[in-house]
Amino acid sequence: MLALGKLLELTLAGREPTEKIQLTTAGTRLHWLAEGALEVMPAAAEDCKLDLLLSAGIHGNETAPIELLDRLLQAIASGALLPRARILFLLGNPAAMRRGVRYVDQDINRLFSGRHEQSSGSEALRANELEILASSFFSKPDRQRLHYDLHTAIRGSKIEQFALYPFSPGREHSLQELVRLQAAGIEAVLLQNKPGITFSSFTYAHLGAEAFTLELGKARPFGENQEVNLDRLEACLRDLVEGLSKVADEPVLDGMQLFSVAREIIKHSAEFKLHLPDSVENFSELAEGYLLAEDVAGTRWIVEEQGARIIFPNPKVKNGLRAGILVVPATL
Repeated sequence: MLALGKLLELTLAGREPTEKIQLTTAGTRLHWLAEGALEVMPAAAEDCKLDLLLSAGIHGNETAPIELLDRLLQAIASGALLPRARILFLLGNPAAMRRGVRYVDQDINRLFSGRHEQSSGSEALRANELEILASSFFSKPDRQRLHYDLHTAIRGSKIEQFALYPFSPGREHSLQELVRLQAAGIEAVLLQNKPGITFSSFTYAHLGAEAFTLELGKARPFGENQEVNLDRLEACLRDLVEGLSKVADEPVLDGMQLFSVAREIIKHSAEFKLHLPDSVENFSELAEGYLLAEDVAGTRWIVEEQGARIIFPNPKVKNGLRAGILVVPATL
């Protein structure tokens, strides 16, 4: 196997390869662009005109997706997987990955779409670097652009594998992409209704890609992901890499649960209290009238929506950031 297929090993060791470009026997080019960033270019005759960005490790302790990308890249480097798509593998936060923590100083996934310019430190610099790498990758015209940003969650979930679909004014959500996600094992999709500051929101709104944040189970350390079943997603990604992924011209979405954002719970001060147990799972249902959270100056969040559920509850975020999302059932 080519040495550049060991992107994860090199990144965790904090090492750079001696050779920055290597070719497989089939003519696939592997190009080390920066720490945790590797571009795969198929042989010209094999190119299916898909630019596929696969990112993981934006949160350093979410290891199952990192291991999945490592398997795909090693298969490409060994010649077991012949790519027809152009691919950018990105390991988002190497410093946090090496420490086994979510982030070192601040959450990179809250620093995109200009937010890093309002901040400082290594993770703000890394968010800027990731934007530059993604922008360069998606700069070629007349090609399909697709980005999957792979995550696992802090807590368990009533719906284990789900996606967040970003929003951009004037763009419609793609039924074809939702059908593809369903085939990959994604059980539910949250359709967002305002521009975001996550990595997938940046590539969707600013680079014209179809982009998704995929939540794939609960975060565990490296080597302890046996309970995270990514078989269907891995099969889907292999098909995309090989140019074999096809969706019907008139796709039908059958059984996937769709949700929309009803409200975001924003933490304003150290007085913030979230009235949920630490063990609460994503997509837990909340009764109408329930006092969900309180903050300074008598601020109260009371559940008013029918069928409301909570996702990403986290009272430990910094002031000004989202401490949870109330979602409700939706349709396209």
